[in-house]
Amino acid sequence: MSAANKQVALDFLKAMDEGDAALMDRCIGPDAETFTKGFGQVSGWRNRETMLATTAAFGSVMPGGFRLKIGKVIGEGDMVVVEFEGNAVLSNGEPYCNQYVFVFTFENGKIRQLNEYFCTVLADSKILPLLAEQGDELAHGN
Repeated sequence: MSAANKQVALDFLKAMDEGDAALMDRCIGPDAETFTKGFGQVSGWRNRETMLATTAAFGSVMPGGFRLKIGKVIGEGDMVVVEFEGNAVLSNGEPYCNQYVFVFTFENGKIRQLNEYFCTVLADSKILPLLAEQGDELAHGN
């Protein structure tokens, strides 16, 4: 199951990279939720609907995608951990380069829960204002 879960996790990241909510929809379960760890304003819980809406918003916030560079992918049982970097250019022309570790938990072959680790302070200053333009729940979760 680890190999299949790894592929779903990578497909999830591809969806995030491309702002493809339809692809993400196929990767996440009906009760999926994500928790952005950290102390920034973007930290907190997001439900399935907000995950999909945020992914769709990424298409306009980062027109060229996150430009992900995948590092380590580790899977065991119902968990997959992915380490990666993003080197995006935002819609306002500013660079957005961050480092990430995502910890995915799977249920029935779909993502049930995701813990996100990245520099939330950088996200607050660069991405938060652009997401807030598209809806407060995108910037602050639910």
